[in-house]
Amino acid sequence: MSLAVKENIKSIFLIILGIFCASFGLKGFLIPNQFIDGGVTGISLLVSFSAGISLPLLIFIINVPFIILGFSQISRTFAIKAFAAIAGLSLVLATVDFPVITHDKLLIAIFGGIFLGAGVGLSVRGGGVLDGTEILALYIWRRSETSIGDMILVFNVVIFSCAAFILGIETALYSILTYLAASKTLDYLVEGVEEYTGVTIISEKSSKVKRILMTKFGRGITIYKGKRSMIGKNADLDGVADMEIIFTIVTKLEIGKVKKLVNEVDENAFIYCSPISNTKGGVLKKRPLHD
Repeated sequence: MSLAVKENIKSIFLIILGIFCASFGLKGFLIPNQFIDGGVTGISLLVSFSAGISLPLLIFIINVPFIILGFSQISRTFAIKAFAAIAGLSLVLATVDFPVITHDKLLIAIFGGIFLGAGVGLSVRGGGVLDGTEILALYIWRRSETSIGDMILVFNVVIFSCAAFILGIETALYSILTYLAASKTLDYLVEGVEEYTGVTIISEKSSKVKRILMTKFGRGITIYKGKRSMIGKNADLDGVADMEIIFTIVTKLEIGKVKKLVNEVDENAFIYCSPISNTKGGVLKKRPLHD
């Protein structure tokens, strides 16, 4: 079986799993208790609760313009996957019964958000989406100086303000908790333990550190030339010595391995880690199904 076929099978599996996970969060927690989430799903829930219109129909219809926008702004493949995922979510919501798990408001808000966020996250890992809000935010961001995060925040503030007016302030506040749980779960599934982290290493034995990272770790490194203040025979008259600063990018799971390899060479090496976003190219560990 070719690699492309395997990736397509994995993508389809993740999207289907995401559809059922999100459906369970909606029908097992949110819908029976009239809680909402953010984004297009939140709008669909709010309209369904206030006007009595079928939720599966609303989710599909409201997302269609965003799918068209994704076709023009991202790619045809993305739009097809998004259409299939959203249509699948609407179909499962309309045809599959899920048990109502609890009527405790706090449990509904937390676990409903977790299952919904997990469903969206799994679909994203599969290359599709279950909510068109991110597509709209990307479209506006490309035409203004406003960040994507700010656009989504403003979008959801409007939704929850309407929810407070229609469903009541208490329900709106619990729904905000649902949204927070969903967004954190989504972030973890999309990035999670495989989030890229920049590692900066400063060592007097930089040559050996470079060698062991490239031979035993198999990852590309970048070398910066720097200076540091010190007192010793290697310092010039101003007390400043030349040094090399080693930088590499790894995933969270690999940080421990990097530290162990560096400590084998230099126990006194200075190691600094910081989160990295928007990486592309180079010798990076590829995250599965995540472009």
